[in-house]
Amino acid sequence: MSGTTLNCGCSFTTQETDPCLIVIFGASGDLAARKLVPSLYRLYSQGSLSDNFVIVGASRTPMSDAEFCSHIEQNLPSQSAEEKKSWTDFAGHLRYLQLEYDSPESFLNLAASLTSLDLEFQTGGNRIFYLATPPSLYGQIATQLGEAGLAQGNKGASWARIVVEKPFGHDTQSAVALDRTIKRSFTEEQVFRIDHYLAKETVQNILMLRFANTIFEPIWNRSYIQYVGIITAEGLGVEHRAGYYEQAGVIRDMFQNHMMQLLALTAMEPPSLLETNRVRDEKMKVFGALKSLDEDTLGEHIILGQYGAGTIAGQAVPAYRDEEGVDPKSCTPTFAMMRLFVDTWRWKGVPFYLASGKRLKGKMTKIVVQFKEVPHSLFHGALEASIPANRLVIGVYPEEKITLRFEAKGQGPSLCLAPVNMEFTYPKNKEFSFDSYEKVLLDCIQGDHMLFWHQQGIEQSWAFLEPVLQLSDCAKYTSSLHPYPAGSWGPDNARKWMSLLVDCSV
Repeated sequence: MSGTTLNCGCSFTTQETDPCLIVIFGASGDLAARKLVPSLYRLYSQGSLSDNFVIVGASRTPMSDAEFCSHIEQNLPSQSAEEKKSWTDFAGHLRYLQLEYDSPESFLNLAASLTSLDLEFQTGGNRIFYLATPPSLYGQIATQLGEAGLAQGNKGASWARIVVEKPFGHDTQSAVALDRTIKRSFTEEQVFRIDHYLAKETVQNILMLRFANTIFEPIWNRSYIQYVGIITAEGLGVEHRAGYYEQAGVIRDMFQNHMMQLLALTAMEPPSLLETNRVRDEKMKVFGALKSLDEDTLGEHIILGQYGAGTIAGQAVPAYRDEEGVDPKSCTPTFAMMRLFVDTWRWKGVPFYLASGKRLKGKMTKIVVQFKEVPHSLFHGALEASIPANRLVIGVYPEEKITLRFEAKGQGPSLCLAPVNMEFTYPKNKEFSFDSYEKVLLDCIQGDHMLFWHQQGIEQSWAFLEPVLQLSDCAKYTSSLHPYPAGSWGPDNARKWMSLLVDCSV
């Protein structure tokens, strides 16, 4: 156990993790090469991993151990001589195994290989199985692991865990079916459903901001807040994910997971203790309190859009229907804006505006808490303009910062008000910073479920969004799919709501 004092007065503690063996299925793919193995490498370089670990890449692609190492190294930034030595040491813990996901023999061979590697690296029988594969393979891999005897830890105190990337099903029915398949082999405590958004520093800070400061929590309610806005905007288009995105669309890709989690953290009641199950329980209460979306009035609460051709950063970009792999007649939404209500004592009548889309004006993620205007102005006749309401902005991207806007008198003899910003910005300190995948991987190894979905929450989220999915999936509703040019802030009819979150004039 070691500690270092941060400038903010906090103590940074590096806790040694359990020895473990990590199997990454789909290891020849993009996620493993760009995110997972590089994140594990950074954890190793920071001293956050036990010396007794091994990472096994597994996929259909034929590859040797050396070729797998080279494949990963190509995705690392340029390294100094010291970093190259660290990489050489880390690469000694990498192995690769070719297998077929539908072959029981492949998984029996995997089991034998893992037993041998357990002994070689002294990992104590602790295993993590990370599914970095297409979602259609999740159930099949979980079943094969169970039948090969890999779903349970070895004798004694060892453990086995399975990590699942989103999407968690395609709708309520498929999410329930997937869970039943996984649960034939693994228990709920063994399942880690990743939402990497929850590991971002400012997202984690939402609970601290609310519940550790008496200046916020007493006014975090309908009496003082006019509305809450949550936006996740992307400048990129569908890129190379057309096959997935055509099946998913923006609702499944962003709203069912990331957006709903940000909503829950913003609206939840304080848990009695900052403990995994208690925090999860309060988040699930938010999902259960969301006012149902009536099919007859759905158009009043949601706006769907699809990007057309336009200009991003001075470069012409194609329309969604002209992207490679996209149906030329596709009605898949790439933009959605929703107005939701949380029917609780705290939030009754307060609208929550959620927006996400591709090929928008800029890339950003933020939460806007707009407070109400002062109930009575003392300055009639003295001030020419009305007094703007206070606003709290929790920035997640591009800058991780928290900004509180309030009014103050400007300098000089005349009576005038000017907006003033009070800001906290996270310092760029590599020594203490973990990116989102590093954090969730570390939590998997430590067995901490705080930042992961519970199955009940997933089902609640899907159930709430069912009317929206029916709207976005059915071709007869194409009249509800509004075009918008790439490089804009979305469809024209969303401008009124979007202006609450961003300056649509730029």
